[in-house]
Amino acid sequence: MKFFLIAGEPSGDQLGAALMAGLRELVPDAEFVGIGGEAMSAQGLTSLFPMQELSVMGIWEVLPKYRHLKRRIAETAARIAAENPDALIGIDSPDFCLRVARAARAQRPGLRVIHYVAPSVWAWRPGRALKMAEVVDHVLAILPFEPPLMQAAGMTCDFVGHPIATAQVAGPDEAALFRAGHGITPESPVVLCLPGSRAGEVGRLLPRFGEALNDLRHHVPDMQVVLPTVAGVLGQVRHLTAQWPIRPLIVEDADQKRAAFAAADLALAASGTVSLDLAANRVPMVIGYDMAPLSRMLVGMLLKTDTVTLVNLVSDTRVVPEFLGRDCQPAPMAQALLRLLNDPAARQAQLDAMDLTMDRLGKGGEAPGLRAARSVLGAIKGPR
Repeated sequence: MKFFLIAGEPSGDQLGAALMAGLRELVPDAEFVGIGGEAMSAQGLTSLFPMQELSVMGIWEVLPKYRHLKRRIAETAARIAAENPDALIGIDSPDFCLRVARAARAQRPGLRVIHYVAPSVWAWRPGRALKMAEVVDHVLAILPFEPPLMQAAGMTCDFVGHPIATAQVAGPDEAALFRAGHGITPESPVVLCLPGSRAGEVGRLLPRFGEALNDLRHHVPDMQVVLPTVAGVLGQVRHLTAQWPIRPLIVEDADQKRAAFAAADLALAASGTVSLDLAANRVPMVIGYDMAPLSRMLVGMLLKTDTVTLVNLVSDTRVVPEFLGRDCQPAPMAQALLRLLNDPAARQAQLDAMDLTMDRLGKGGEAPGLRAARSVLGAIKGPR
């Protein structure tokens, strides 16, 4: 069997690699063609062009590359038509993948199209699912409440588990070594500061997070702030934190970040999938987020849920405090953090919700990549 896979982001590359491993386990002679990064290349994919060409987000970032991306869409669709795979599998990156699928379908009307990671129609823009159903047959969902939404739009859909459910987290020994290596006593609370990984997020959130943590320090003077970050915003993070009264420990190394999550007692985090990383490590959290004024207004008009935190959504609770938009202010975030440190019941409520979230995401079950592979094969063999 032959599969054409497209991933446009590092997270999609990891999903694609796990899916390829699962498919090869079930179909040893499987062939793979498409676009991917290092992880998919390690599984035997020769990428048509560098995946990084697709890793652009936002109108202003896309506009200068629009003609180039349009040419890549045409090239990719033509290659799909020539390869005639058993299935085209787009992995996240819907703007590119769905345009390719539409163009490829025009050349190969019988092409089976599968999309890995459902769009967040539960949060906003529900019309995206109907648009997606025009070119997609089957969806691999990573959140357990998504299949009915995809099915209502006219696609088949399986929940295949979230990668975080089987991710390796650091243990107590690594946590103790992290504390000892940075001179943090076992009794000192470690507070993670997680302002996001994009420059805009960091620029908006880090000054407010810094004020909140400084307020918290007046109540918890021996606490240590640890700020895990990525290379793309490391310089910005260092610049913005240089004048903080409380100096954070900035960590970039992947192993150090894993150990920091294991050592943490508390986190102040931007909204996003990082809440699931915190849940996997059982770190109680407060969520803060804000956008540019126009984006804040548009999202506020379109948002369909009363929470954006995945732990709240998956566990069907509202135990993780959120401070969004105009409410993303230092003083109330500091108070919420202090409550989590001082109120055992509030901490336990979050820990229970985190455990439930991980169970619902597939912890202890079959690996998501293998589940996804079974779903792909079922979709290919099933009725059109």
